[in-house]
Amino acid sequence: MPVATTCDHPDRIDGAAMKDANKGELLNDKAFQALVEALRSGSLRNGQFLSMSQLVDQLDYPIAPVREAVKYASSQGFLTTVPKRGLQVMEASPENIRECLDVRLVLDQEGARRRISQGNLEGLDALRRRHEVMRDEVRTGPAASLPPKAIEVDLSLHTYLGEGLGNSLLSAAYAANRIRIAVIQHARPFLADRIASAMDEHLAVIEALETRNEAAAVQALKYHCEQTLRWWGVP
Repeated sequence: MPVATTCDHPDRIDGAAMKDANKGELLNDKAFQALVEALRSGSLRNGQFLSMSQLVDQLDYPIAPVREAVKYASSQGFLTTVPKRGLQVMEASPENIRECLDVRLVLDQEGARRRISQGNLEGLDALRRRHEVMRDEVRTGPAASLPPKAIEVDLSLHTYLGEGLGNSLLSAAYAANRIRIAVIQHARPFLADRIASAMDEHLAVIEALETRNEAAAVQALKYHCEQTLRWWGVP
């Protein structure tokens, strides 16, 4: 029986190659998601240096997909490659903090404008209740258990505004910036005093959305950004 060649069964060879390519892309995606989760959770800290082999061990994926994940993460500003030192997680420097919050402010304000102009305000009641509960808890409850819950509540408003953009490219930019902000948040976590004031600032935004007052929403978001910069020690 003659041995099959590429010419004999090109469809089989192409199918196998496509399957391998798809498997490689899936691993790349999984490695990148693992990298993102490490940044969000704080297991990769702001300004941290590490080698590629250390990152491979931490993410528990083969080096090839980790390299691809690093390339994409670098293009988004999550990591940089430093000659002779390896990889460095983005730093929570004043410049980075200012730029990340500026990006969020611009997109939040536009999300608020679009929600108001389109009357797309479903879910505000639940959002208000979450913020009021967190505000009350921080005034009466044990402080140690509050920061993780407070971050979830804090993100809920920003998620709501980001979803109001209704544009896949803007949403992708918003999602990438959120990862950068997560790195910054781990550099200086919420304390009880900041949780209370942040909830009040968010509630002012929610009230402006409820009353469909675009100017008030834009101003409340600007004030929230200014207070967050102040909290993080950025003039």
